[in-house]
Amino acid sequence: MPLTLLGVTFLVFCITRFVPGGPIDQIMQKQSMAAISGQKSGSQQGDTSLSEADQEKLEEQYGLQEPIVTAYLQWLGILPRKIEITKEEFGKNPAPEKHEDIQTYPGKTNIYTKVNISETGEQVVVIRQAPDSTVVNDAFFLNTHGRKAADEGWSIDIESPAHRAQRWAKRMNEKDQEAIQNKEKSYAWRVLMYKTQFNGLLQGTLGTSFKYNEPVWDMIKERIPISLYFGILSAIITYSVCIPLGILKAIKHKTWIDNVSSILIFLGYAVPGFALGAILVVYLGARLEWFPLCGLTSTGFHDMSFWDQIKDLAHHTVLPLICYVVSSFAITTMMMKNNLMDNLSADYVRTAMAKGVSFRGAVIKHAFRNSFIPIATTLGNLISIVVAGSMLIERVFDIQGFGLLSYQSLMDKDYALIMGTLLLTSFLMVLGNLLSDIIVAAIDPRIKFD
Repeated sequence: MPLTLLGVTFLVFCITRFVPGGPIDQIMQKQSMAAISGQKSGSQQGDTSLSEADQEKLEEQYGLQEPIVTAYLQWLGILPRKIEITKEEFGKNPAPEKHEDIQTYPGKTNIYTKVNISETGEQVVVIRQAPDSTVVNDAFFLNTHGRKAADEGWSIDIESPAHRAQRWAKRMNEKDQEAIQNKEKSYAWRVLMYKTQFNGLLQGTLGTSFKYNEPVWDMIKERIPISLYFGILSAIITYSVCIPLGILKAIKHKTWIDNVSSILIFLGYAVPGFALGAILVVYLGARLEWFPLCGLTSTGFHDMSFWDQIKDLAHHTVLPLICYVVSSFAITTMMMKNNLMDNLSADYVRTAMAKGVSFRGAVIKHAFRNSFIPIATTLGNLISIVVAGSMLIERVFDIQGFGLLSYQSLMDKDYALIMGTLLLTSFLMVLGNLLSDIIVAAIDPRIKFD
């Protein structure tokens, strides 16, 4: 189970990094559209382009500048991520400044600059530089009071012009080496100061939604009860109707009851739930006005009395619930019927009846338990269906459930929200498989654990 979850989440994490249209692209596209709209209307909007510094901030916020494996481990919470990042450029020969706390190295040149990292003071960055002008990445920090920045939890990185140019090329998808070299000439060396923090899945954090600027876990918790409501209702209705109907069809095989019920359930199976939902909304909702068109409750729901709230909720539930259960009726009913017919024709049932067991007793006490084993293999997967819901049905009826949240995260290319919804769905899937094995072991008399 852990390996499956790691494989699924890592695969989708990689896909989100390669598919275009991420946060930076969306912001730049919105600003371009705003500029075009301003030009068409004749308004003066000024420069709407996203600056390189802003693009770097977005990259650092979503870990886009990190290698994929590193960013994934940060999302898991195994590696720390950079926070409170501050930067300052410096040249090769800055003007010297005297400071009593600056330490010198015999035979080597010191390059330093001042970097503001807080409102309470400023840090003096002392960078050791070898005689061949190569900056060594073992610099240390002294603040105005001579206290090392390492004591305050700060770390240092030195970014060369070549490194910054490569980062720019990756961001802009630039392959022309000449353009990259020209960009490198425009950059200076840069000091990067930051603190690190473990802030991932292992710490109970799924990140913040780019689109809605809300914690992903809070959004999921808000939507799950709605999907649970429909999922539990559909599961109860499906199994309470289909199992007795499958037993009746097996006993009444090739009678008019069997034939008529088969026609009805296969008609329902042939129509996808979301397509049926669109038909029901048009005819029963818009034209006949028997049911509401969308949503789960009416306006002013919280001001209604308790019984009026129940009636309003039930009124909004009818159409979506029909779409949830209609496609599962045929599978469950026919599986129950076929399995029961196979067991009724088995030798052990005929032997039991020959010994005086009634037909009713043979069906209930012997054949039914063995016939229910294949259906039990799907009971565990109900947990993923119950919680995850159906994104297409929720989309048709505009029900703000977990399924619609998953759909919206894909359409918005919201990286954190995609990973959060995928993680929960994948976890429920593997958990459902485990529960199916446990249920089958409890029901199947042939399985013994000694």
